[in-house]
Parts: sequence; C-alpha cells; structure tokens
Amino acid sequence: MVWEERWHPLREEWVIVAAHRQSRPWQGETVAEQAVELPAYVADCYLCPGNVRASGVRNPHYVDTFVFENDFPCVAVDAPAVEPPPVGFYRNRAARGIARVVCYSPKHNVGLAELDQRAVERLLVVWQEQYRELGALAGVEHVLIFENKGEVVGVSNPHPHGQIYATNFVFKTIEQEVRASERYWRERGRGLFEEVIRAEQEDGRRIIYENEGAIVFIPYFARYAYETYVAPKRRCASVSDLRDGEVGDFAAALREILVRYDNLWRMPFPYVLVLHQAPTDGGDYRAFHFHIEIHPPLRQPHLLKYLAGPEIGGGNFLSDTAPEEKAAELRALSNVHYKRAR
Repeated sequence: MVWEERWHPLREEWVIVAAHRQSRPWQGETVAEQAVELPAYVADCYLCPGNVRASGVRNPHYVDTFVFENDFPCVAVDAPAVEPPPVGFYRNRAARGIARVVCYSPKHNVGLAELDQRAVERLLVVWQEQYRELGALAGVEHVLIFENKGEVVGVSNPHPHGQIYATNFVFKTIEQEVRASERYWRERGRGLFEEVIRAEQEDGRRIIYENEGAIVFIPYFARYAYETYVAPKRRCASVSDLRDGEVGDFAAALREILVRYDNLWRMPFPYVLVLHQAPTDGGDYRAFHFHIEIHPPLRQPHLLKYLAGPEIGGGNFLSDTAPEEKAAELRALSNVHYKRAR
C-alpha cells in the first residue's frame, strides 16, 4: 500500500498517492470502448484518402503520412482583430497561429500502436519537419504536437491522426517545465530531466522499456494510473534535435509502450499524448529535455480517472494507484500487438 505525497519536479507541485483507494466501492457511471472491427477505408470519413472533407477540399490519395491545415482551427493566421476591447482591466487579442492535422496512415482501422517501426520513424521525421517549419515563422512562440485517442477523451473519428498547434504564446505546462529546468540548471549545474531519468534507472521498478538511446517509464510522481514518459537519454530541446540513430531508438520505445497499452485490456487504449518541446521564441533552452508524456484516462477497465475537488478545485492531483504496481503490469505484457498475436 502506498499512501504518501510525492513531489513532481517538472510541475513543482505535490501529488497525493493513495493507492488504497483503488479498491473502494464504485457505483457510478463507467465507460465502454466498443469492440467494433473497422474497415480499412470508410467512404464518409473526412480523413481517408480521396475523400472530401467538411471544408470541401478533397484529400489526395496519400499512401503514408498526410498533413493538412485544420478545417476548424482554434487559431489562424488570419484570425480577425478583436473589437471592442474588454471592460476594465481585462485583456484580449486575436487568436493567431496555425492548426494542422497529421494523418498517421491511409488505413482507417489502425492505430499508432499498430504501425510498424518504419512508419513510426517516418512520423517522427514529419514531426521534426513540422516543428522546424512552424517554429521558424514570425510570431510563433510554441509548437504543440499531440494526439487525443478514444471516445472517452472526445475523439469522434477513429482514423489514426494527431494535431499540431503553432501559437503566439507558450502553453502553460511547457512554460512551467522550462522555468523548473532553468532553475535547476542554475542552482545545480545539471539537467533536471536527466536527474529524473537517473533516479528511475537507480530504482528500476518503474522502467517499462529501455534501449541505447531512449527510455520509457512511469514516473515516481505520476498523476494518472498508467501515465508514461518516453524520452531520449541525451538531452535535446525538441523532437527536431533527435539524430538519425536516436529517431530509430525513440520510435522503438514509443511503439513498445503503445503496444503494451493496447495489450493491457485487449482494446484500443485511450490516451492524450503530448510532445513536450522547447518554445520557438528564440530563447535559450539548453536546459530543457524533450520528452513525450502519455496520459491515459482509465484506471481500471472502463473506469475513468475523474477530475474533481483536489484536481479542479485545489489544483493538485490525487492518484488512486501506485506507479510501481502499474509499471509492473505494463512490463509483464507482451510487446507483440494482440491483434497480430491472434
């Protein structure tokens, strides 16, 4: 039983770990992932090759990754000026930026976990290209790359895809991580995230996979039950800084955890996957360590981790599970996707 508070060094906040609460009675609503066999092509899918999207634009007959401007962007280069100004001391401005969609595969019925090594490497290269291109544009201070997967996180289209937001501000979590990393560098002369990796390697219980250039682990301070970090061992500020050999190692590490996620309950595992990368505003981010964070919302099959008083009202997480136990569960699973093992 784990019943303690753990310090989250990247967010600089306490996480309450109360694993004994996992066995408490539950009489609330549960969620169900529909085990529906999808076809490789769907005629009315906006993301399938050759189909017409809601904007009226027809997709090319792509055979690999496909990137396009989001038809319903939350930020845009031509966002209209905001008028009139708000009352009092409030401030506002136009939501300027670029929003794009990245289709991982032309096949409608495969997830990122089902792509082979070459396809995941290709996706990493696309992410590198997008980060460099968008980050070089005037007014773009941050490039946020992410994937929302599963109906329980609000995704209505199962076609494998992610999104990119290039914005005129730095997202709050990255801003916090930058500050924490820079402060640690000044005070200790060492990289903060490298210290995290070193501590995880010394403990060993929460590591799920490791190769020469990359590592996957549930952090000591995890907030979600199956929250994992995928990181290069060498400190680099963004995905674009990965060297050729590191791209392969990183792709292998990412595939490893995603396959194990699906194998856990033999279902497409829902999550929010985010690339934590340095801002693109011209600052010095040598202390920042690029990594991917994956936040799955389920803590048991069909049982959500609900955000309530401590999280929404208090601003700190209460975790109902022990990271060591969840890492052991994932580590014990096969690295061959259950659909291929049938």
